[in-house]
Amino acid sequence: MRIIEIASGDGDVVETAFKVLGGEQTDVTCLDISMPAIEILRRRFTAVNGLVADALHIPLVSSSFDVVCSQFGIEYAGVAAFSEAGRLVAPGGHMALLIHHRSGAIHRECSASVDAVARLNASEFIPRSITMFEAGFATGQGADRRPYDLAAQDLLPAYRELERIMQNHGAHVAGDTLLRLYNDVDRIHQHMERYDPAEIIRWLERLDGELDAYAGIMNAMRDSALAESQFLAVSNTLKHAGLNLQQALPLSCDDLELPLAWALIAYRPPQCDECNTQKRAAQ
Repeated sequence: MRIIEIASGDGDVVETAFKVLGGEQTDVTCLDISMPAIEILRRRFTAVNGLVADALHIPLVSSSFDVVCSQFGIEYAGVAAFSEAGRLVAPGGHMALLIHHRSGAIHRECSASVDAVARLNASEFIPRSITMFEAGFATGQGADRRPYDLAAQDLLPAYRELERIMQNHGAHVAGDTLLRLYNDVDRIHQHMERYDPAEIIRWLERLDGELDAYAGIMNAMRDSALAESQFLAVSNTLKHAGLNLQQALPLSCDDLELPLAWALIAYRPPQCDECNTQKRAAQ
């Protein structure tokens, strides 16, 4: 079976495919725009064909795969990528996609995380915490206490803002990062004598960069999600390209109020290729 995964990342879908189908009778290609992702995937699965390419311009022959799949990936390249993926489906082959849903649970979670990190940054919680800890550790070494008291007082509004963010979006927003930050800074503040000053400052500076990167990922996930009108347009495009839609609807989950994703499964009938051959022969 010839399989291609588009926007594969480091290979979680491939791992599942090998468990279900076995590796001996499968020819797997993984495509991603990220060279590091493909390099990781090739180390995990040495038999996989790794391809670094844009999903909008796939340098492979049409009708060359029995299964074309993507899990939360192809939509990042834009709606035109779905047509490019569709042309790869061989007669008798399938396309199977999970796509971010603009009104779904993941989209709501991403939006909440982006807002939470933006408000955290605006509050300057981390820079103010660094200033407070630097002054506090200096006080522990005999320096004047007044800068520490002022810095601690300056941090209080940022603390209150974190509380409001978690009240608005829930305590677990942004993958629990805000809750852990809130609790960790308070715990360290209460027992500063137990901690190494340089280690605490490095931790906060590293976390500041990680939060910005995390917000970027959440923002990309949010922006890539398809609205219902876009999903219908993609479905119609695939139908016009000769694919029969077997499933094209929101994917629900029992414990979620909102849909998880769009699910799309399509099939290219074998007779389409036979008809084309007959037409060429007649001409």
